[in-house]
Amino acid sequence: MSSHDEQVQQRQSNLAAIAKLGVEVYPRTFERQHTISALVDGYGQRTHDELEAEHVTTITSGRILAIRAFGKANFLVLSDGHAKIQVYIRQDALPELDFAIYKLLDFGDWVGIEGRLFRTKTNEFTIWASRLHFLSKCLVPLPEKWHGLTDVEIRYRQRYLDLIVNPDSRRVFETRGRIVAGIRDFMTARGYLEVETPMMQPIAGGAIARPFVTHHNALDMQLYLRIAPELYLKRLVVGGLEKVFEINRNFRNEGISTQHNPEFTMMEFYEAYADYQALMRMTEEMIATVAAQVLGTDQIVFGEHAISLAAPFVRLSLREAAREAASKKLRREIADADLRDRAKAAAIAADLGIEIDPGSGAGKITTEIFERLCEDRLIQPTFVYDFPTEVSPLSKQKPDDPDTVERFELYIGGFEVANAFSELNDPVEQRRRFEGQLQNRASGDLEAHAMDEDYIRALEYGLPPTGGEGVGIDRLVMLLTNSLSIRDVILFPLMRKREERAATED
Repeated sequence: MSSHDEQVQQRQSNLAAIAKLGVEVYPRTFERQHTISALVDGYGQRTHDELEAEHVTTITSGRILAIRAFGKANFLVLSDGHAKIQVYIRQDALPELDFAIYKLLDFGDWVGIEGRLFRTKTNEFTIWASRLHFLSKCLVPLPEKWHGLTDVEIRYRQRYLDLIVNPDSRRVFETRGRIVAGIRDFMTARGYLEVETPMMQPIAGGAIARPFVTHHNALDMQLYLRIAPELYLKRLVVGGLEKVFEINRNFRNEGISTQHNPEFTMMEFYEAYADYQALMRMTEEMIATVAAQVLGTDQIVFGEHAISLAAPFVRLSLREAAREAASKKLRREIADADLRDRAKAAAIAADLGIEIDPGSGAGKITTEIFERLCEDRLIQPTFVYDFPTEVSPLSKQKPDDPDTVERFELYIGGFEVANAFSELNDPVEQRRRFEGQLQNRASGDLEAHAMDEDYIRALEYGLPPTGGEGVGIDRLVMLLTNSLSIRDVILFPLMRKREERAATED
């Protein structure tokens, strides 16, 4: 029998022994007066004499992180996930039953403690226990070094264990909660209405991506998990809701990387009478405001980079960025016109060693060149604007350049954080764009946008000039918590089954 199995067996025996004492081993509730954090914050700086004078009593609870015995003096260390406190256990100070329970406790168990606060001879802030309540048994041994769990596979697959032993992980997710709350406060303070739109949709729309497919049995219809809420949110603007936002879950049946998870969170918003320039200014303000609110500063560190989130952000046109990067890489001058000509753009991509789909036009090729050469170099906040029309089926064209749309993507830390544009609100042009996407789909592009007749019908009722944007919550959290993998900021990231992973490695 392995050491692990022996420990499990011993813990099960201890639980059975506690039950034989007549103790309810899985109690339904426990009323505490203080959290451990509240005790540490409120009384942790009091001196021995002050604690003795005040005679502060408490009822608290937590998980056992250490069990120590020195003759008749016994100690527990409890944690509520934020703070730790020592508990002094004396046989002559506890009821007989409570001390019997103490003798059957294991590292990781949950207990409740009643007692008074004092300081030991070594000046340790401590609870002198007068009662001990058993709350739950940890039947599986925790890692020997409770303060660190470095196996990322275990951290992601067993997030509960990660949260138990890694305080930094807990802090990341608490920060994530404050970031989401900060964004929500920022939007509602500016008159935006928070709404909810369908997660199961008859047409996968609002982005260029492969969807997950499901089936509704009662209606006998195929449905798609949403890849974006965009088309529904713009329907609401047609209906007269001028400023709407949704913090939403999206699903895209695509690859997994340090920046991509098939299930992810976006904050998407739309404002009537705004364009993409207005959204750039609002985005600068929002990110700096949320960072200052959550972190106390708009200066962050991400990996090895110091990044300033203070406005204004750099602005860079996509074609100009692609042209300059390709010129530098190939050591020859490339003109803007070269990237607007399909044959010349394809030749440039070939010289750069970039494979392109046969059906890609000049705009898509240029975008591919930008993504390959520029994205990971955009560390400081940068708005990349004016995208090719070919890759932006829902964006409004520039009045003097029909091959270009009023769209931007925000890059920070080397990856995209937000995507926005002046919304296309011409139903005739929107139909033409959808038809072009259908041609791409027929040529084998599985990510091409589907036709959505009801959305076109909505546009026929009139969408006012509108700006819309999606902000990647997971990626923003990565930046503000200095987390280099998206799996570090998603509580339960999608993981390959263990047996599939083992078979692949074999």
